[in-house]
Amino acid sequence: MANLKDLRNRIKSVQSTKKITSAMKMIAAAKLKKAQNAAESSRPYAAEMDRIMSDLVSKQTASDTTPKLLSGTGHDQKHLVVVLTSNRGLCGGFNTSVTREVKRFIATQEAQQKNVTVLMVGKKGIDLFKQDHGHRLIGQHLSITTPRFFNAEAIATDIIERFEKGEFDVCTIAYNKFISALSQEPTLKQIIPFKGTIADQENQETTPSLESIYEYEPSQEAVLDHLLPRNIKVQIFSALLESAASEHGSRMAAMDGATRNAEDLIGNLNLTYNRTRQAYITSELIEIISGAEAL
Repeated sequence: MANLKDLRNRIKSVQSTKKITSAMKMIAAAKLKKAQNAAESSRPYAAEMDRIMSDLVSKQTASDTTPKLLSGTGHDQKHLVVVLTSNRGLCGGFNTSVTREVKRFIATQEAQQKNVTVLMVGKKGIDLFKQDHGHRLIGQHLSITTPRFFNAEAIATDIIERFEKGEFDVCTIAYNKFISALSQEPTLKQIIPFKGTIADQENQETTPSLESIYEYEPSQEAVLDHLLPRNIKVQIFSALLESAASEHGSRMAAMDGATRNAEDLIGNLNLTYNRTRQAYITSELIEIISGAEAL
């Protein structure tokens, strides 16, 4: 028979845990609203940047002067994956979902005899990767709970420097895209080289009805040189915002589930406690009655 004191202690322990998970849920919910607004507000800017880049790229002709961030190295043997994870846990499947997707990507590239390295953003990603893919980790940035543009600039600068040193041919960023508080979508997006179509210099065709609405000053080439690194920063910043919103949503859902489980456990423990207490009382009454009858 369970000890009443042990049951009381366990009930108090679960009640204390419930208070913590409930508080974490409310904090995550408060942060989620702000992070969600930031992520959704960044999407039009990032999409328009992609549109402008695509327009510029469609007018470019392949040549020796084409920026490497656009044309690439001419190979796709060495891949770098920038993985966005969190510094803290207790956020459900937030980290495992994106790392699982990256591991699938690595397996696909390995099957094609390609080399993949990983630049990790966030401590939890390191823990999930170091056992099977620790040799692929080439660097780390701390995860940012409230992303700022300078955080994206720091990551972009690191990536561009590595690209210029020839450490990789293709760079892909992996993150959780925010869908809703209960749904996040693991996403992989290539950011280097920019995925656009460079016109064939010999077979370039221009359709007047499809002429761009954009005008570029001082020239398309000058604007492109400036926008290529800028676009990388913008896409990374957008991914950071999506990841932050996804983390808060996942943590809120996880803490809500933990709070509900704690409530169920407290109910079951209280039921066990009352039954045990009733059994003790019944046993004592039987002993008293038996003693009285013996007299």
